[in-house]
Amino acid sequence: MKRTVLLATATIVASLATPALAEKLVLKFGHVGKPGSLFETSVNEFARCANDALGDKAEVQTFGSSQLGKDKELLQKLKLGQISFSLPSSVMSSVTDEFGVFEMPYIIKDRDHMRRVQGKMMDSVFQPAVAAKGYEIIGLMENGFRNITNNTRPVNKPEDLAGIKLRTPKGAWRVKMFKLYGANPTPMAFSEVFTALKTGVIDGQENPYAQIWSAKFQEVQKYLSVTGHVYTPAYVLVAKEHFAKLPADVQAALKQCGKDSQDFVYKEAARLEEDLLGKLKAGGIAVNTADKDAFIAASKPIYEEFASSVKGGQELIDTVQSLAK
Repeated sequence: MKRTVLLATATIVASLATPALAEKLVLKFGHVGKPGSLFETSVNEFARCANDALGDKAEVQTFGSSQLGKDKELLQKLKLGQISFSLPSSVMSSVTDEFGVFEMPYIIKDRDHMRRVQGKMMDSVFQPAVAAKGYEIIGLMENGFRNITNNTRPVNKPEDLAGIKLRTPKGAWRVKMFKLYGANPTPMAFSEVFTALKTGVIDGQENPYAQIWSAKFQEVQKYLSVTGHVYTPAYVLVAKEHFAKLPADVQAALKQCGKDSQDFVYKEAARLEEDLLGKLKAGGIAVNTADKDAFIAASKPIYEEFASSVKGGQELIDTVQSLAK
């Protein structure tokens, strides 16, 4: 009698467990990019690659436009295991000091330069830095070269920024940089920028063309000044603790897609730089090319402060600059 009861109980438990075991693993990818942005295109490519590779084992689902939170909220949700991936860019300099080197004006010359920096420094510098904070980078994408829009005047030289209320990401070095140039930097979440521009809370902002276009900033801005002052990498970020719990083959597939997506992202970013500048001009925003040499000359103090205030800062600068050619 006891054996019969035990067998019946085991059968019930197995029948209850089977649907759960068969349920596909859902991996959420949250990011702040608007529809049509490079972020959206990049994340969708990663998801396509991952879902093709994973089949019935798992599914990557994407959530843009800050649906799952702003940058810092997404970082926290990674730690809590509420999402599986995020795509931070500038905010990484507030996670760990080493990433502040990418906030130095004009330090990254082009995407080939960034590839060399990645090859030389990712495993030795940046992965250990994020690992100490509980994260891991499984892919490198980008937010691109940043340019300035505003409603006050064309910006040709740093002094043209005097008094302009300029939205920046919530990173200390971007704020320091624009204060140095004479602007009034105002850190603000990306999702809040359009309304702030439209209502005059801020005068301008700085972002790559893809972010400017997809967020429709050209509808509420008069001037676009091509400064290219900062190139911002973006990182396919996971929480080490939660990522390590995934099946080994799922981890391997996701890391491979992180690697494979980079070529697509860089090609798409280069295409958008040409295509979107033309669309922005056609949309009525006045475009000028800034005097980059003047901005580079004005940026010397920010390099000096980074070198003196960040442990190993001068070595970071020297290493990145040595890889420019």
